[in-house]
Amino acid sequence: MDDVAIGIEGRTAAEIAASVRALLERGALSPGDALPPVRALADRLGVNRNTAVAAYRLLSRSGIVVAGGRAGTRIAHPEPVALEGFASAGDGGGEAARDVGAGNPDPAWIPQPARYLSALAGRPVLYGEPVIDPELEATALAWMSADTAPAELRLTLTSGAVDAVERLLAQALTRGDAIALEDPCWLANIHTVRLAGYRAVPVPVDAEGMTVEGLRAALAHGVRAVICTPRAQNPTGAGLSERRARELRAVLADHPFVLVIEDDHFSLLSRQPFRSIVGPEHRRWALVRSVSKFLGPDMCLAVTASDPHTADRLGLRLSSGTTWVSHLLQRLAHAILTDADARDLIRRAGKHYAARNDAFAARLASVGIPVVPGDGLSMWVPVGAPAGRVTDELRRRGWIARPGDEFFLGDAQADPHVRLTVHDLSEAEADALVADLAAAISAAG
Repeated sequence: MDDVAIGIEGRTAAEIAASVRALLERGALSPGDALPPVRALADRLGVNRNTAVAAYRLLSRSGIVVAGGRAGTRIAHPEPVALEGFASAGDGGGEAARDVGAGNPDPAWIPQPARYLSALAGRPVLYGEPVIDPELEATALAWMSADTAPAELRLTLTSGAVDAVERLLAQALTRGDAIALEDPCWLANIHTVRLAGYRAVPVPVDAEGMTVEGLRAALAHGVRAVICTPRAQNPTGAGLSERRARELRAVLADHPFVLVIEDDHFSLLSRQPFRSIVGPEHRRWALVRSVSKFLGPDMCLAVTASDPHTADRLGLRLSSGTTWVSHLLQRLAHAILTDADARDLIRRAGKHYAARNDAFAARLASVGIPVVPGDGLSMWVPVGAPAGRVTDELRRRGWIARPGDEFFLGDAQADPHVRLTVHDLSEAEADALVADLAAAISAAG
């Protein structure tokens, strides 16, 4: 600690914080290292104690240090965050295992782009032209305006929903700002919030979606943004009921300038109607719909409808980097989405996913594991035992699954689940997974 204290320099909070960052970058400090007590550092530097406190606060808001009360302040360990798209096989796996935690769509139910590509040829698009292809803009406007209450809306295209959410938050928040996240929550949102240094305020989710009391408490904590999944909530599969949506709109009515982001990722595949928590008088809002679930994850395109102010700020965030989504990609998305055969395949895909999840829920019920199938590509299965132990036991039996702990901001142990993606299993595989899951729960308990 003495060596660290000697290396820290500065007369202002910003200078002291920059000195600590420089020591970390040079390797003089490492994750877990303790920093000097505030009083000791202030005395050595000859500054007011409040200056040292302010320096540590700057470092804390940047995610560089964590304050442990009497345990002191230490350099933060980077927290690993699970990634969407595949489940970790963990340690000790030698044999190939079947991944039932990925959350991917089935390629057999995605319209194949080859038949549409030959019709996309056109003149090159140059700098300074409209960023949204006119034909896609007309289609997207009809798609989005049907489900938005505010009178004015503007469209913005981004490279997927994650890109949209990250940029929407960046134009509205700064490090340390509070944001309301569903709990449990989609992994990408957890990752985005942690990396940006925002303060996540968990809002519990039940069978009807985001809870009213949870949102009310988050707003009382001063959140500046709310992310809500109106249907096919990931990981639970919950969707907003009409009653719940109405109650949430009433709560938000007193907070019209809190940015509300609705992530309707499952849109065209969902078996539930879209219900918004954004009222007609709300001032800061955005509805995000990507095409990845029904046109494939490689179609990196999302449409965002928002109020004009948010659209302008979002446009500024895009202007410093990728200012537009490829017009070839836009034309491909438009060609598929306006093709009758493709739209019919997407409708049948939604029914397929729902039917497969319903059938698996019936299998689980037959072995004493009651589960509500919900909406979406995956299932949220209560296991009544530590989820990590259950997934370890499943891995020994040849299955890679997602422990529910990965999705929680709060205490996952109070309500242990695993997330399973089962829609592409054969009948024999589904039977085997149910039997192995029942055995894994018994062994983990």
